[in-house]
Amino acid sequence: MSRFDKEWSEYRTGITAALRPGPPLKHKIELALKRIEAQIQYLNGALSLLAQRDKTLFQKVVDAYSKHDMRRASVYANELAELRKMANFMMGAELALERVALRLRTVTEVGNVAAVLAPISRVLQGVRMSIAGVFPTAERELGEVTTLLDEIMIEASQVTGISPDFEVASEEAQKILSEAAVVAEQRMKERFPELPTLGVPEKEEVTQPK
Repeated sequence: MSRFDKEWSEYRTGITAALRPGPPLKHKIELALKRIEAQIQYLNGALSLLAQRDKTLFQKVVDAYSKHDMRRASVYANELAELRKMANFMMGAELALERVALRLRTVTEVGNVAAVLAPISRVLQGVRMSIAGVFPTAERELGEVTTLLDEIMIEASQVTGISPDFEVASEEAQKILSEAAVVAEQRMKERFPELPTLGVPEKEEVTQPK
């Protein structure tokens, strides 16, 4: 077994373990993947709660319009708009993390670790920024995962002598985040119904959320 193979899948023993303790790269990546999948589930659960709240607020807007109470309708509509803004951020973050998880599953040998992880690290930084101040627990967890992946990338580079191209990684990361944002916007339109307009006061004429 080559040195690369040992670094990838074997636990270290003896002097090697003393000098470079910890599990092999493969297991570290599997750990990072599990932690990211946990955050995907967390965001998915939070989105479900927001969808329920959205449905309630939407109905209140409809009721206010049907009663020609424009002041109350405006208050609920503004609250709904803020909720949907948050939901859009969260959906984009969830989709970006799903792409990160997919890419982590493609890491099959130590030789391609640096190339795969470099853009992933930047994607996670972008996701953390999008949820900063809203979900501190998720933000902190993703920060720790980013640190773990950076350590894996450094270790892999030391073993292979291959350093990642960070300029290319940044461009790729931005592409991933942009694609996630576009898909999130499309899914928002599918999942959340449009608000009624002032010209549609009748309750039965408004499409209800499913």
